Amino acid sequence: MTNLSAVRPVFFVSDRTGITAENLGHALLTQFSTIKFEHHSLPFINTEEKARIAANTINLKAQTSPCQPLVFSTLIDDACRRIIDDTQAHIIDFFDAFIKPLEIELRTQSSHAAGLSHGISNEHVYMSRIDAVNFSLKNDDGISTKEYKDADVILIGVSRSGKTPTCLYLAMQFGLRAANYPLTESDMANGRLPEALQPYKDKLFGLLINAERLHTIREMRKQNSGYASMAQCQKETRMIRSLFDLEKIPHIDSSHISVEEIATSIIQQMKIHRPPIY
Repeated sequence: MTNLSAVRPVFFVSDRTGITAENLGHALLTQFSTIKFEHHSLPFINTEEKARIAANTINLKAQTSPCQPLVFSTLIDDACRRIIDDTQAHIIDFFDAFIKPLEIELRTQSSHAAGLSHGISNEHVYMSRIDAVNFSLKNDDGISTKEYKDADVILIGVSRSGKTPTCLYLAMQFGLRAANYPLTESDMANGRLPEALQPYKDKLFGLLINAERLHTIREMRKQNSGYASMAQCQKETRMIRSLFDLEKIPHIDSSHISVEEIATSIIQQMKIHRPPIY
């Protein structure tokens, strides 16, 4: 019988990076918030020898843990899958769950080629994503506004509201050219957008953040500074909310949501056409 109070070992097994297995597995495990999980990633399991080593690792954990390990697998090679399937673990095989029904529905066999979800299957798409990342880095934090005409979106908000990580996620995940511009107290003092942003108003998207969350983040960066003080955070968050309302800038509160949720909301609200990601 499984000990519900014990930490449950979880393995993410993949023939490539393991990102797909981890993302899907984590999404499922978040539904079981009362259980503690111990995560282990086993990427690049692309030979039978590596599969046997991975199987030994899983079995050793099974023998020393009070709970049977869970294994989330995106392995394609049948021989490797059989080796992992034979371990003392509960196996959740994503490709077995999804590929076979698709083969039946599409009436064709899948390629069974490893690593296609993260390989360079389309050179043009891959280079577009690299170009988008370079664009976001060059146009981060208001460094320059010269290339704003080429941006898909320009994020604006107070310092430490999540603009940079969101821009990089939009670039890396969707190949979107995302720039960002931090609005300071002096920028917002006259209640209008800075002159540099006015020609690009249709590309602007605002990130709000509550004062308490902003104070916490800034304290980690510059402890006991005027920049991080609660009074300053309250002042800036009031000013930027008023500016967004006055200028009718679409926005979202980034205080307690993930970068993924912020990015998806931006794409949806701005009706941005996403380039293909494969």
